[in-house]
Amino acid sequence: MPPANPEPPPPPAPLSAWSRVRRLLIGAPRNIRDPNVYQHISLIAFLAWVGLGADGLSSSAYGPEETFRAIGEHHYLAVALAAAMMTTILVISIAYSQIIKRFPFGGGGYVVATKLLGSRWGVVSGSALLVDYVLTISVSIASGADQIFSVLPQSWAPWKLTVDAIVIGMLLVMNLRGVKESVTTLMPIFLVFVLTHAFLIVGGIASHAFEVPRVIGEVRTGFSHGLGTIGLTGMFALVVRAYSMGAGTYTGIEAVSNGLQIMREPKVHTARRTMTYMGISLAFTATGILLLYMLFHITPEEGKTMNASLVERFAQGFPGPLRNGYVWITLAAESALLFVAAQAGFIDGPRVMSNMASDSWLPHRFAQLSDRLSMQNGVLLMGIASIATLFYTRGNVKALVTMYAINVFVTFSLSQASMLRYWLGRRSEPGFKRGLAIHGVAFALCVGILVGNVYEKFEQGAWVTVAVTSVVIGLCLVIRRHYHSVELNLRRLNEIMNTLPSHPVTVRGAVNPKHPTAVLLVGSYSGLGIHQLLTIQRLFPGYYKDFAFLSVGVIDSATMKGVEEVEQVRVSTEESLRRYVDLAARLGLNADYRMSVGTEAVAEAEKLCIEVAKEFPRAIFFAGKLVFEQEKWYQRLLHNETASQLQRRLQFAGLNTMVLPVRVMEPAAAA
Repeated sequence: MPPANPEPPPPPAPLSAWSRVRRLLIGAPRNIRDPNVYQHISLIAFLAWVGLGADGLSSSAYGPEETFRAIGEHHYLAVALAAAMMTTILVISIAYSQIIKRFPFGGGGYVVATKLLGSRWGVVSGSALLVDYVLTISVSIASGADQIFSVLPQSWAPWKLTVDAIVIGMLLVMNLRGVKESVTTLMPIFLVFVLTHAFLIVGGIASHAFEVPRVIGEVRTGFSHGLGTIGLTGMFALVVRAYSMGAGTYTGIEAVSNGLQIMREPKVHTARRTMTYMGISLAFTATGILLLYMLFHITPEEGKTMNASLVERFAQGFPGPLRNGYVWITLAAESALLFVAAQAGFIDGPRVMSNMASDSWLPHRFAQLSDRLSMQNGVLLMGIASIATLFYTRGNVKALVTMYAINVFVTFSLSQASMLRYWLGRRSEPGFKRGLAIHGVAFALCVGILVGNVYEKFEQGAWVTVAVTSVVIGLCLVIRRHYHSVELNLRRLNEIMNTLPSHPVTVRGAVNPKHPTAVLLVGSYSGLGIHQLLTIQRLFPGYYKDFAFLSVGVIDSATMKGVEEVEQVRVSTEESLRRYVDLAARLGLNADYRMSVGTEAVAEAEKLCIEVAKEFPRAIFFAGKLVFEQEKWYQRLLHNETASQLQRRLQFAGLNTMVLPVRVMEPAAAA
């Protein structure tokens, strides 16, 4: 029976100054066992449209402008380009909606290319996406700052880069708090943009409704004049060039399929509805703005975006205070939405990193979650890389857009090629012809835009994107090869399992808290953990008869989908521990186990060890660590220092801890 007056639990340890600051900025840890937490961090279709659709919608601030600049004085071509733009947006949107349906677990272009074209094409797609999302943040922030500084005194221009870096820092902190928090905070900006630009497009076109015959006549005259001066071939080449130069318009369409994990259940239904919102809103806004450039005869002005010129021209007939108010609110909303669009980089970039880390293309730590259930390492890297990119280009939007569009269409093309292969292998399935037609047209459009972009923009700066992406791919290949060699090297430890006694255990000896107890931290049941158990017996022959096996079931981005997945991690962790206890019993040892589930292995293991130390006062803690013959800096990056970090924490807490080395031979030495 429990005591009549049980002692109250000890008060929690006071937080350090850094922990208090961190909690103030990022928030308190979340409970992964609480079913409501998954409802809280997921997004309904509307919020997903805000968080992911802003990337596509904001491209109307620079995509149509690049297209219109490319046609020069041939403004009449805007009609044909608007039709081509709308068709492209809708075709790619429908194609990605099909990808969401066929690949409901998320991952977008990386997962699709990996599964259907092979891992090598997958790493190309994933690397292109990573660079693309860094540029998504940089382009969005730089373009947003341009909108603001278009209406500010020229003397303020030197502060633009500083403002860019501050905004990225703010978004970084918001995303460390969690996706939903950041999206909800930015939602009013998104709504103001939608309302002001809907008014601009509808009002701008309506104001020319009575001039339709004149506009049609101007377009017809322009086409006739163009045929007479540059000819049909020249006109076609100009349209193709302008179409390719405006490729930035289509960026962001893939964001929904990459971020499927954050959608509210049913995920596929939510994601496809979000895709519909995104496609329709982007087609309406981008083509509407392009047509308004033509209707209002907008021409480029030094130090001012064409959207700023358009808004000012549209509001000319408004009363003074109303005119100024509308111009400021519209341009402020456009600038702010571009800042919101950077969210896609912070949401999807870390998720692509996580998928690639799970497949060992990137350091495994990028698949880890923070106690706020955000991919903290990925968010930090995306923020730092985007700031570096901004300073490299001095915040030049034209240079950034030139670099930006290449990788988008590398991923688009590989995704559509993957789906073509998918349908070619399923000729007898319903929907074969429709699927083949959708992805065939999308593939032709994407490859055409990619080739046009590379041809037109390579020497203008696109070569930088190609070079950086190639470096990222090379690094991924090196990392994957290293992990593979270590995995092969560790397989030799599994040979130990063949030499162990296999007779069943009927009675297990209980661990005596008064005896010396070896507390062994283990992972899954494998030769690595068994090697540590046998090493302790070899180092301390006959001394330890009592063992306690400890393990932390780590919830990473791949398993953090709901309470059911957390329970699966708990069950598999407990099953591994039971197998260790059975093995100890077969060896004539007394054994028991303790476990925990969490997102941060070291912090969770520390708490678990401190609890076990109270139960077994004569315990010595043992943890295994991979040791390389000539340790290099990248090995410390690729293999987490869990054992060393835990040893330092436990020793500071007054607990005796020993790290057991597990030698890893270099490939040459092993051979």
